[in-house]
Amino acid sequence: MFNFFKKKEEVFPELQVSDNTITALADGELMPVENVSDPMFAEKMMGDSIAFRFEGKKTLCSPANGVLGVLFPTGHAFGIVMENGVELLVHIGVDTVKAKGEGFELLAKKQGDTVKAGDPIVKVDFDKLRKKYDMSTMLIVTNPNDFAVELVRDGKVSRGTDVGTVK
Repeated sequence: MFNFFKKKEEVFPELQVSDNTITALADGELMPVENVSDPMFAEKMMGDSIAFRFEGKKTLCSPANGVLGVLFPTGHAFGIVMENGVELLVHIGVDTVKAKGEGFELLAKKQGDTVKAGDPIVKVDFDKLRKKYDMSTMLIVTNPNDFAVELVRDGKVSRGTDVGTVK
């Protein structure tokens, strides 16, 4: 009868995205990956990458259509193998594995699930974690699978905004 205190659930409308498109994980801002405090990310040692800055509590979504190939139980990172074989890694924050899952909430998806761009993967309390960690969030092309991957480097983004193309 009264829904005053009922928790409002986030709604994630399905996105229509091609299998060669990489999208933003959530509403936020792209930032130069070179500004990330960890040289492994800043110097792109794991592959070409972009970085996002998110505020508040955000649900991070799959950046592409594919399979959730890796999902760390701590929630700090997950990987997607796109339909074309391109492998993406999303790493949320620097050294956040040390948080042991605090500030992260895994959602309904599990490793091995088929996902679509925009499917919710993990909810993150960026403000809480930012007190201890650099909360830059990296999207890394760990294996381009012989494709050229073009990434957008700056600007404000919303969940589902195109930030990359596989050619």
